[in-house]
Amino acid sequence: MTGRLSAALDPHYLPAMPETPVDQFRTATGRWLYGSLAGWGTLLLCLVGVGLIIVLVRWLGALATSYEVTDQRLIVRRGLIMKTVDEIELYRIKDVRLDYSLLNQMADIGTITLTSTDRTTGDTQFVLRNVPHARERREGLRGLVERARQRRGVREIDVDHEGHLAG
Repeated sequence: MTGRLSAALDPHYLPAMPETPVDQFRTATGRWLYGSLAGWGTLLLCLVGVGLIIVLVRWLGALATSYEVTDQRLIVRRGLIMKTVDEIELYRIKDVRLDYSLLNQMADIGTITLTSTDRTTGDTQFVLRNVPHARERREGLRGLVERARQRRGVREIDVDHEGHLAG
């Protein structure tokens, strides 16, 4: 049997819901240059030539990483030669945090940190650095997470460190 046919015959089979792409972006190297102290330091180092190497490394890193948000998943693609694709189901995201400095605000970039129950992220947080239009993207992501939870009927139950229901 082919994979699709055997899956369709499985009594526990649930057909995948069609996915809608919502957003796609990369880390903002240009905004990082003038929107962070490290970026300003790199610009100063460009005067002696060292900064150009740092800019090139940052630019290649930004080129090698792309983010895609659908109405069901966050998909992160990394790598130029060796490729890695990581996905987080939106309904598994517990918290979306945004961090940005004064310079970040002026450049309209920020760091979005996701806390998830996804097994691939483990107990670590998933960090998206130097995200352009981070405030708007965070709010959009929060709305998508809520809709994904409602669509799947997921409810969060908080339990304290002793195993009692919080609340």
